[in-house]
Amino acid sequence: MINKNSFQLSYSTIPLSRYAPKILVVGDLMIDHYLWGECERISPEAPVQVVDIKKEESLLGGAGNVLNNLKAFEAEVGVISVVGDDKNGEWLEKRLQERGIKKIALIKEKGRVTSKKSRIIASHQQIVRVDKESKNDISKSSEKKILEILRKKIDDFDLILLSDYAKGVLTYDLTQEIINLAKEKIPVFVDPKGRDYSKYTGADLITPNKKEASLASGIDIIDDKSLKEAGFYLKNRFNLKNVIITLSEEGMAIFEDKMEKIPTAAREVYDVTGAGDTVLAALGFAKACGKNLKEAAYFANLAAGVVVGKVGAATATIEEIEEYESSLHKSSSDEHIKSFEEIKRVVEYLKNKNKKIVFTNGCFDILHIGHVKYLQKAKQLGDVLIVGLNSDESVRRLKGKDRPVNPEYDRAYLLAALEPVDYVVIFNEDTPYELIKIIEPDVLVKGTDYEGKEVVGSDIAKEVRLIEFVEGKSTSKIIEKVRNR
Repeated sequence: MINKNSFQLSYSTIPLSRYAPKILVVGDLMIDHYLWGECERISPEAPVQVVDIKKEESLLGGAGNVLNNLKAFEAEVGVISVVGDDKNGEWLEKRLQERGIKKIALIKEKGRVTSKKSRIIASHQQIVRVDKESKNDISKSSEKKILEILRKKIDDFDLILLSDYAKGVLTYDLTQEIINLAKEKIPVFVDPKGRDYSKYTGADLITPNKKEASLASGIDIIDDKSLKEAGFYLKNRFNLKNVIITLSEEGMAIFEDKMEKIPTAAREVYDVTGAGDTVLAALGFAKACGKNLKEAAYFANLAAGVVVGKVGAATATIEEIEEYESSLHKSSSDEHIKSFEEIKRVVEYLKNKNKKIVFTNGCFDILHIGHVKYLQKAKQLGDVLIVGLNSDESVRRLKGKDRPVNPEYDRAYLLAALEPVDYVVIFNEDTPYELIKIIEPDVLVKGTDYEGKEVVGSDIAKEVRLIEFVEGKSTSKIIEKVRNR
């Protein structure tokens, strides 16, 4: 895959096909219970809405939502937590197993009530939430067991995420022991809770929202000046390597050597439930993939933009984030240039969304109006247009040693910048048959010069369509014209 080190994060910069980071989540597991319904009347018993329940579901919540987000990114995930010795604890254990999440330590304490949050939602709005849980600190015995296991397992992970919901798992002593144990080994990122951040002292990153940062710093954040003061107060007071303060519709503020703000990527906000979990997971994932903090924050901002546009504790896949970024017109051409492995994943995602895929191919050496009109007509035949591009080596075999005029990266970049083109894949063979086998397009497009000829890949595509070229327009004619001057 061509990687020009673009700032945006997508397949072009996150090496998903080659490396899935190993991330450990420690924190408060809970059940997010949803009751979905409709509301058409007010109760005669009291001035409250009557909700007619149509659907009910239970999901991993709290630290479990961080796990869900990491699984959506296809990271390898482990979890450490403490739950009650009750039916809800059993449900959580079973669900972790079903989701393929490694239980590094899931300790059950007798007498503890496993957290469960029940939300009633009508017409895409949350009406009420009912909580049932224990909030007291876990026992010293549980702390000891966690640390014994962590000492043995810490080298198996690239990064630790502490998801603190103030339900008692991340006690002061345990949190400090984890941070100290990880020091000089792997980073520890924290989604904090409460007013006292002393238990997070020495962490690599904390991610409070503006309200939480105000409470913890004692500084009323009302403008950039007070924001900067609060961020650096937290960073210096608690010996933190970095701080990111999430600012809702204003984006994020990153505190490294200086403060830098990143604007929000959210377009529509239906529900902010779990947005903080998504930010923590996305930051940790991108960082574990080798990105710097600014790149990780950019990726997390996009991920949050996706999930707040959904209802409930949602997650975002890499494909959804990439599609969302493109819809915001913030993606670079690099992000639309894919390797064989990457386009396979993209196609799987597109087909799951019932998108009609169109494929065509060519050298596209010197881009001209004939190419653009051809591609515009091709795109009209479906939802997504994928263009196979002959590599330099392939073009030389087909056109001669003087071709191509423009190298493959330049040709790919220009194609990817065109409005009709969704993805470009460079292939090295004489024909794109192997690529067509991967894509299995709904429509295979070639020029009318193939009338009466066999079209490579016609045995794979559902349909073959021939498009007329613009008369007199070709790369060969342009080259000839230049040479004759």
